[in-house]
Amino acid sequence: MPILFDGKPAQFMPQSNATSPDAEVIVIDATRSLDWLDLRELWRYRDLVWIFAVRDITVRYRQTVVGIAWTLLQPLALMFALGLFTKMISSEPVEGAVPTPIRTLTGLLLYQLFAGIITVSTNCLLDNRQMLTKVYFPRMALPLAASMRPLIDFVVGIALLGAMMIWFGVTPSPQIVLAPIVVLMTILSALGFGLWLSALNAHYRDFSHIVPFSLQLGLIVSPIASDSTRVPEAWRWLYFANPMAALLDAFRWAVLGLRFPAWDELTISFLVSSMMLVTGVWYFRRVDRFLADSI
Repeated sequence: MPILFDGKPAQFMPQSNATSPDAEVIVIDATRSLDWLDLRELWRYRDLVWIFAVRDITVRYRQTVVGIAWTLLQPLALMFALGLFTKMISSEPVEGAVPTPIRTLTGLLLYQLFAGIITVSTNCLLDNRQMLTKVYFPRMALPLAASMRPLIDFVVGIALLGAMMIWFGVTPSPQIVLAPIVVLMTILSALGFGLWLSALNAHYRDFSHIVPFSLQLGLIVSPIASDSTRVPEAWRWLYFANPMAALLDAFRWAVLGLRFPAWDELTISFLVSSMMLVTGVWYFRRVDRFLADSI
């Protein structure tokens, strides 16, 4: 597939190939008008997305003693810490008949999926800078492939949650069939933030330090160990600007049958997530035009 830079054949590609009537020509020009997301191009490179995803998963667990068990140890440790902290500061009765560990782990798994996608997406361009400057492929393949690893961790965590629900005798709610919708909304919301941050991090390395701190802060302010009913009414509109606030309540409702978030809460979270996803795609494509020269 010949590639043209600013309308001229690349030096490593013969002129005859670039002008072949059967050849598909890709013009890389930082001065051209902004193109929107090309889903057909991403689909053509779907095998590359899969190869990147397998590579990231393999590299993560290579030369580790415990292996994939690290995926289970982290939420378990946080579950015990948050459960103990919640019991120490709260004397209110637990919502419903769901044990605290189950309620906490359910929220943790969804938040870790959200945080994991943002973390790997933020660094995916810098981690592959050598490849970006040498060969062409749709750059959005990198954050999409990187998002597969947190999704695998989430699936493993769900297996752990199922085992704990059996141990504690907790029956899933009938609306658990709607849980994949909440998970999909979480993935899309995280991708929106991840596209913004990956593009920004390619130019400003400060975001490599800002993102981990922000996600730790989000772990505290999001309703992971309890629902969001304790937030004062005057601040609820601002609280639900965090898209995970309503999604966490919705996920616990789907899995455990706890409180369903109000529709205005879901609407705010949905609007914020949609805005981040649309603008994230726009900004990523804008940076993509001159990414190889600036990274």
